[in-house]
Amino acid sequence: MSRVLEGLKPERVFYNFEEISKIPRGSTNEKAISDYIVNWAEERGFKSYQDDVHNVVVYKEGTKGYENAPTVVLQGHLDMVCEKNEDSAHDFMTDPIKLEVRDDFIYADGTTLGGDNGVAIAMTMAILESEDIHHPPIEVLLTSDEETGMTGAMNLDPSVIDGRILLNLDSEGEGVFTTGCAGGVTVNFHGNVERRKSRYSKKYQIVIKGLKGGHSGADIHLDRINANKLMGRVINRIKDIVDVESINGGTADNAIPREAFAAVATDDAERLHAAIQESENIFENEYVFSDPGVQVEIKELADKPGNVFTDRFLESYLSLINLVPYGPLKINKEIDLVIQSNNPGVIKIEDDKMTIKCAARSSIESLTDDFVDKMVQLGSLTDFVVETKAFYPGWEYAKESYIRDVSTKVFRKEYGKNPQVMAIHAGLECGFFLKKIPDMDAISIGPDMYDIHTPEEHLSISSTERTFNLVKAILKDIK
Repeated sequence: MSRVLEGLKPERVFYNFEEISKIPRGSTNEKAISDYIVNWAEERGFKSYQDDVHNVVVYKEGTKGYENAPTVVLQGHLDMVCEKNEDSAHDFMTDPIKLEVRDDFIYADGTTLGGDNGVAIAMTMAILESEDIHHPPIEVLLTSDEETGMTGAMNLDPSVIDGRILLNLDSEGEGVFTTGCAGGVTVNFHGNVERRKSRYSKKYQIVIKGLKGGHSGADIHLDRINANKLMGRVINRIKDIVDVESINGGTADNAIPREAFAAVATDDAERLHAAIQESENIFENEYVFSDPGVQVEIKELADKPGNVFTDRFLESYLSLINLVPYGPLKINKEIDLVIQSNNPGVIKIEDDKMTIKCAARSSIESLTDDFVDKMVQLGSLTDFVVETKAFYPGWEYAKESYIRDVSTKVFRKEYGKNPQVMAIHAGLECGFFLKKIPDMDAISIGPDMYDIHTPEEHLSISSTERTFNLVKAILKDIK
């Protein structure tokens, strides 16, 4: 059977990428991929370390002439965001990612690709197995659960890392050197769903779809629609003519939700259809440039209405979803960087408990603390309990950096121009590593990747080759 990525260069990078794409590795489901890397390393004679949360470290000595060079940590994460189109039957717990090549890009068939951060796994494997790449001693660190809680980075034992130079491979823009990032926290609202019998006899499903979505850090400034916020507006518009049975939307708090669903009951189909059409027209007008594909659909369901939200709980939900902030909350215009944002990425109901999960980010920790305080107040006003979890620290720009200087010099030689050195609003694990190992020197790079955290995610083949060559050249220059 022929390989989908056969013939693409760098050959070993794309060979490894196709192999790991066969292993389901959504966040918190990394045991299989973690075990695979450990077994792969042992088969090749490399020493490795694996901990209880499935972090893996693989150690390789420096090549001839580099035995006494400083150790470099090459770092990426094992997990991927699991998003799929509404019509996809893909099961992220069991199915391999189906890869497709379109011109210069690799896509997946109706799902996220896992280029974020599978490309780092594939590159580091290619470097480890190579016999002709000159490099100092290497520690390949692959962490777990970066996408939903940074559990791996949080629980990493720093004593297993000797290197003090960190080359993180979790960025998505060729020619961009990331040297700082936002911190953040997950803010969860929990509310007990109160129910009563419906007043109506017919049941309908409302679907919001066709949105671009995106990364809740890297894309938060692009004015893309949040499906959960839109559903709040739709339900508020029709609340006097419907009962609401269920609401859900989004799959990950760090992804801008592309779809949301509600089951409602009414006997006034004409007014309901008119209100839905009018809502779609309004949203199309509001987001004609940033999200022109927005759709609000309605269809009648065969089953009868079940128990529905009480009026009191419905008002609590509406107050919360319509008042919780979404998008950039503070922007530094001098450096054109989002400083603070929030994304209500997931709404779900399980056992009559509603949870609204938010990814709150800020490069200033005191702003995060203030935001959490305000959300606790909002929860109190709407009868929702607030839980905070998965805090991760930001990564401050270092005035002096050996790895930044070396990488800049090598980039200038390879590309004939200077790289773009910048901080980002997305979160990277570097903040945790620098907190655990204060004298670590870090930089983050990566190839061109687009629409990450969405089913349109795609990875540039040519950019991957150039970036891999850059990584090799940087390693060669560290003596």
